[in-house]
Amino acid sequence: MIKIVRARDYTDMSRKAANIISAQVILKPNCVLGLATGDSPIGTYDQLIDWYKKGDVDFSEVSTYNLDEYFGIADDDPQSYHYFMNKHFFDHINIDPKNVHVPAGSNTDVDEVCASFDKMVADAGFCDLQLLGIGRNGHIGFNEPDDVFSKGTHCVNLTESTIEANSRLFEREEDVPRRAYTMGVQTIMNARSILVVANGEKKAQAVHDMCFGPVTPQCPASILQLHTNVTIVADDEALALCKDKLA
Repeated sequence: MIKIVRARDYTDMSRKAANIISAQVILKPNCVLGLATGDSPIGTYDQLIDWYKKGDVDFSEVSTYNLDEYFGIADDDPQSYHYFMNKHFFDHINIDPKNVHVPAGSNTDVDEVCASFDKMVADAGFCDLQLLGIGRNGHIGFNEPDDVFSKGTHCVNLTESTIEANSRLFEREEDVPRRAYTMGVQTIMNARSILVVANGEKKAQAVHDMCFGPVTPQCPASILQLHTNVTIVADDEALALCKDKLA
């Protein structure tokens, strides 16, 4: 079941999403969170940091598993998702570093990385709450449009649209990695609850297809229609194509 929460703008979206995550942590202090990178969740992380600093939420027992990491990139590389998460979240809260897990992008042994990450997530009992963004082409994590839904962690070739979207973070588009490790769709679906954040008109088609289109691996996010507990927090621009269905 998908529940759609309308937000006025990015700030409102971020606050509403942070409310859901903080409630999960307060209700279960040792919860397992699946986390995402990209522009969409930064405001959510900022809000959680603010509430942590005010003493409203405590991350000391939380464990986290990130969706993805670029292939062949060092953890301390400023373009890595390890670096991103430290900069935008982990360095500012009281999470135990040993409870933080991101796919090992610097390890180019694909089989080893994928099997190891899948085991870690399974051993943790899968995620209590999985935070997702959504790509313009409907990807979740780096699960790109395909002929089949993926299962476990795997290494993918990124589509040109994803490379173009991520190029704003690099000096040159040719510097954007062409491959990435990503948590599989089946692993994502094993989360007990899923929270999707989306903002801006460029995400409108993907949000519509995720919620109301056919369930197809050509829009990986559409699989969320089959989950029992999904909340989408999106601003008015991202919901522009869904208005007639939300009235």
